[in-house]
Amino acid sequence: MWRYREVLPLPAGAELPTLGEGMTPLVPLADPDSFPDVQVWVKDESVNPTGSFKARGMAAAVAMAKHLGAGKLAVPSAGNAGGALAAYAANHRLEAHVFMPKDVPLANRLECEVSGAKVVLVDGLITDCAREVQQRKESEGWFDMSTLKEPYRVEGKKTMGYEIAEQFAWELPDVILYPTGGGTGLIGMAKAFDEMQAMGWIGAKRPRFYAVQAEGCAPLAPAFMSGATSAEEVKGARTIAAGLRVPRAIGDFIMLDILRKTGGGTPTVTDAELMQGAYELGAASGVAACPEGGACYAALKALVAQGDVKFGERVVLFNTGSGSKYSEAFSAFRSP
Repeated sequence: MWRYREVLPLPAGAELPTLGEGMTPLVPLADPDSFPDVQVWVKDESVNPTGSFKARGMAAAVAMAKHLGAGKLAVPSAGNAGGALAAYAANHRLEAHVFMPKDVPLANRLECEVSGAKVVLVDGLITDCAREVQQRKESEGWFDMSTLKEPYRVEGKKTMGYEIAEQFAWELPDVILYPTGGGTGLIGMAKAFDEMQAMGWIGAKRPRFYAVQAEGCAPLAPAFMSGATSAEEVKGARTIAAGLRVPRAIGDFIMLDILRKTGGGTPTVTDAELMQGAYELGAASGVAACPEGGACYAALKALVAQGDVKFGERVVLFNTGSGSKYSEAFSAFRSP
């Protein structure tokens, strides 16, 4: 992703260890009969270091933390962000503290521990983990790397927007489906498109953004439909897709504004639909589909059936992580 260093915050000459993050493939569906009337590509973030899109944000954020003198980093994580922080902290020789729900996928916890992070399991959701970080960070001397609590994770995530534009020869697709928990990637891509327009690389046209969530944890959908500018926290949030189990996103007001301005929406899918979608996405593309990617596939099926995605449109759906990290979820759900 550092091919775009001129639009990233790390100053020239600053130390830049890298694990090879970014420029992930844009994979066309191998089975055109899946969606015969639209053109679909999968932006496969599973091939990033640590197996998810979280590598982009943490690559930029940890590099800047090191440059600005932070020594101890802490983050609440539903899974993949913790693994990415642990890896990049190790790469930059910094101390990492990761707070995770106790039912986090085992692969996520292990990758943190293998990279030397100190892991604390919390009885609750990612919001409970965030409270632990908030309560302890001053006394422990940690810098808080939480979503949108520092500016640089968005900067790393925006490179997904730059890549899509470059991979489409600077003509953006019509639709982007993005599985949305914290939503930093959606916010980052919108920022990237605005930057590229300001530089004269693209025009004013934007893809319709669809923030895909699970029915058991969908704070954005009621807010979007009611016209609200912020979302209420979901009580008792439940979904098998760990990355979507975010009962309230701190950047909700930014996301709602982006969705409305681009003419997108907030489709929700059941756990059964998103898990089946992961199987179908993997079979139709060959990517290592995760449950969150499966949610986008299931949502696209509904949008096409409803006529919200129209004949001939170009669609990018995101597979944000590797399905190999979700053995518990796939073991619990067998495709018919």
